[in-house]
Amino acid sequence: MIIVFFITLFFLAMVISVTVFNAFTAPMIAKGPRPVNFSPVSIIIPARNEQNNIGSCLASLCAQAYPDLEIIVINDRSTDNTAQIVREFSEKDNRIKLYEGKPLAKGWTGKNWACFQGSEKAKGDIFIFTDADNFHMPDTVSKTVGWIQNRRLGLLSAFPQQICTTLTEKLVVPVIDMLVYSLLPLWLTFYSKYPSLAAANGQWLAITKNAYEKIGGHQAVRGQIVEDVEISRLAKKSDIKILTAAGTDSVMGRMYSNWHEVRDGFAKNAFGLVSYQTVPFFLLLGLFLLSFVLPYFLLFSPFVKISLLMITLNLLIRVILNIKYRHPFWASVVLHPVGILLFIYICLISFIHYQKGHILWKGRSVKY
Repeated sequence: MIIVFFITLFFLAMVISVTVFNAFTAPMIAKGPRPVNFSPVSIIIPARNEQNNIGSCLASLCAQAYPDLEIIVINDRSTDNTAQIVREFSEKDNRIKLYEGKPLAKGWTGKNWACFQGSEKAKGDIFIFTDADNFHMPDTVSKTVGWIQNRRLGLLSAFPQQICTTLTEKLVVPVIDMLVYSLLPLWLTFYSKYPSLAAANGQWLAITKNAYEKIGGHQAVRGQIVEDVEISRLAKKSDIKILTAAGTDSVMGRMYSNWHEVRDGFAKNAFGLVSYQTVPFFLLLGLFLLSFVLPYFLLFSPFVKISLLMITLNLLIRVILNIKYRHPFWASVVLHPVGILLFIYICLISFIHYQKGHILWKGRSVKY
């Protein structure tokens, strides 16, 4: 038992150290510098059955305080009113261009295929890929370009501030943020040359046209489900400077609206976050159980003092994340172990899907 306590305390100490480091130093899109010049920017949105989201996304992009901007929407075979909503916006703003996506090509995932088609239409020097369920502050594009130019980046990605409404969203979605902000010192994505320390989020991924072409664009990751991370790794391997930032107060989004979407959406990607490696995957899940769940059960054992110490560390981690990244307090802090257990459950589903070889997402069978 002593060995378990030692491992758990060591892991918690590491997690809280990274959490504090990021809380004070993490690059934030919202704090980006002014652009050196206004390079032409192409925003590319893959949209499949996004009638509930695309309007607010386009409205926020139309309001950007950036003078040289085009907005490309690839309607990825939607069966709802997505295309009609985009047309209505394009009639009022000629920067918006709607293209009907081609039938899904063999060997491609749907999102990668749509992004690739968008990149072929884009005329900008900087491509920004964003999801239809995002919305943005008026200076988001300007600040993003400022980061790229001032740090001479080829790729800048940001994790949006997640808007959560239902209880299951509030429990699970912040745990995904925790994986980033508590396990990865974000500045290492810039200073380290190791591809293993690359990270990215396809919800807001900005890449120069030159860098995009150098790595082979989405064609190079056409069959990848976790394509954003793979793109960042390819960039590192090609000696392209990258940086992963926090999108808090700049890029916002609500990824899922109910338990089924939360479960299926994260189950699609979870196992891929460790490059589909079984041993590291289950080691990480084991550490999560030991560090974030077991201490609460030890309250009812002879190890009350050590459990209180570990619970205090747990609460400190979640409180810091709550304050810095606008997480919901009660669900993410008070119900912290419940959120972790739900996350582990989703990870196990992800592993099972991988063993089966496919998962159903947005009406399509996505193969691993």
